[in-house]
Amino acid sequence: MTSFFKGIEDLFVNHLFWPLDQLRYMDSWWGANFFNWILFLIGSAAFIYWMLQLKKFDESGEENTKSVPTTWNYE
Repeated sequence: MTSFFKGIEDLFVNHLFWPLDQLRYMDSWWGANFFNWILFLIGSAAFIYWMLQLKKFDESGEENTKSVPTTWNYE
């Protein structure tokens, strides 16, 4: 049973985390954070796209605002 867990350890430590170890020992800050900048740009593009879609639906009047009560009647 321990060989199973040692196999999982070997898979993650020596193979799957190897690219992250290479990034950790880079001398260039920009090179080490290149992956983070790519993820930031993808997230920013998705956020801008989502906001533009919300604006488009808000201006066209397709959004269903009747399902959400705007006032509360406690009668």
